Amino acid sequence: MITPLRLGTRGSALAMAQSGHVAEALTAATGRPVELVEVVTAGDRSKAPVRRLGVGVFVSALRDALVARTIDLAVHSYKDLPTATAPGLHIAAVPLREDPRDALVARNGRTLAELPPGATVGTGSLRRMAQLHALGMQLAVTPMRGNVDTRLGRVLGSDADLDAVVLARAGLSRLGRAGEITETLDPMLMLPAPAQGALAVECRADDPDLIELLAVLDHAPSRAAVTAERALLATLEAGCSAPVAAYAELAEGDAGEEIYLRGAVISPDGTREIRLSRTGTPADAAEIGKALAAELLDLGADTILGHEGHTGPGTQQIGSTE
Repeated sequence: MITPLRLGTRGSALAMAQSGHVAEALTAATGRPVELVEVVTAGDRSKAPVRRLGVGVFVSALRDALVARTIDLAVHSYKDLPTATAPGLHIAAVPLREDPRDALVARNGRTLAELPPGATVGTGSLRRMAQLHALGMQLAVTPMRGNVDTRLGRVLGSDADLDAVVLARAGLSRLGRAGEITETLDPMLMLPAPAQGALAVECRADDPDLIELLAVLDHAPSRAAVTAERALLATLEAGCSAPVAAYAELAEGDAGEEIYLRGAVISPDGTREIRLSRTGTPADAAEIGKALAAELLDLGADTILGHEGHTGPGTQQIGSTE
């Protein structure tokens, strides 16, 4: 009898759906059985805003379980991972990325442009808040936490108190709730968080057999895009209270496949923003991210980031997995 691999996951509906998908894909590709092991994180126990809870709030318990060998692998929402490498651990696979764009769920099927001045819009992300303010639509942007059902209930439930919420489209899709989206937001209006929509499958670095097994799940274009976005984030050394956005796309260029990276730094009130883009080859994904971050800094991004506090290299986290 083959011993099942123990896959550590948070217990939220979204985390379980993501981990279940990875488990099924791994078993289908390799024949190896996988069992889910729920791990409670500090972020799950607290209702405080993510920016107050600290770095890695949704991942540290999973990583501790890997080091303790109580699980064999873990699945993270990649945007929750600090940019610093975790000693002794290895990102063995980045599966095919879901649509990384943000999505609006509004009452009466409204789009963003149809929301009237003063409409209440909820989100748990400072990046989204900043970009909503930058649109100049005079929206009343409200901070919120909670799982996907809780957030949707504030618009669609019997006790709804908001006109709309903005969530990651990927999470809604993975939960089978994409039908409730009233508009998928164009990145020109709402640039996603670095690594939004991507998953990271992590295991111990001293387990070469498992690393080789998990490689079957890796999607090279998704890994390249995420690498570029996270290199930008790491180079900016932005804390979780600094709204930083990045979105990399791969497409065929004149000289072969190219990566097109857009990055932005926006002040929380939306009054200041710097947006730039850069292209290159997928093999140079990390260097593209670093170079674009350097250009943003040259144009004054550090003054925006400085207003929000500086956490130092390797301590970045943007938003929560929900």
